[in-house]
Amino acid sequence: MLSLVPMRAETSDKAELVTQILFGECYEVVAREGNWVCVQLATDGYRGWIDHKQHTPVSGAYFQEWCSVPHARTMELVQLVTRGEVRIPVGMGSYLPFFDGAQIRVGDERFAFTGKASSIGEQYTGSQLIEVASSFLKAPYLWGGKSVFGIDCSGFTQQVFGICGYQLPRDAYQQVVQGDEVHFVSQTRPGDLAFFSNQEGRIIHVGILLEGQQIMHAHGEVRIDTLDHNGIYNTDRKRYSHQLRIIKRVLK
Repeated sequence: MLSLVPMRAETSDKAELVTQILFGECYEVVAREGNWVCVQLATDGYRGWIDHKQHTPVSGAYFQEWCSVPHARTMELVQLVTRGEVRIPVGMGSYLPFFDGAQIRVGDERFAFTGKASSIGEQYTGSQLIEVASSFLKAPYLWGGKSVFGIDCSGFTQQVFGICGYQLPRDAYQQVVQGDEVHFVSQTRPGDLAFFSNQEGRIIHVGILLEGQQIMHAHGEVRIDTLDHNGIYNTDRKRYSHQLRIIKRVLK
């Protein structure tokens, strides 16, 4: 059991990082090749290769039970889960399987957790979601990342919404099919998602809207910029960085 496990596009430590497995997150093994294991995440169906040394097997019964219920998520930048002398650091948004207020269960082992956790099964409001999102401010951009120590644009939105009780797909082009369209920037609410396209029309970026036509997104770092009908205006560089395609409302 590790804090964070890299999932790669191919069977090499040099291969592209496609996403990461958070502590407590479950997956299925779909293939093996040498010292590598191809896995599919239970949360969003994403596939990739992990080093066999970082593979933590669980029983089929545990996997099915894990998939059948919602789980609390960590709400602090870094905390510890402990069992005797074993201390595992867990970052913001990590899963706390079967958390009962004091302990979690991973496979056949139980760990203590005394930090702040999300409410199981509760869907947060827009203002609560923005408060969670703000915890990621200044997190560095990392392609394929899902943690406060490195995160990409869709990993940021997926993590924030997941902590708040809404499961989103992994990539921006998948997330854009969620929710209902908001037709004008002036009609947006905090927590709406704005999507951006390249010159070919492909969705390549996503961010979370705030009050006052501002947006929080991962671009170099998790930062706040201005949004208008053209797109994101980067105040540091004094130019538009992304072309607005569509705004969607996922929050109920």
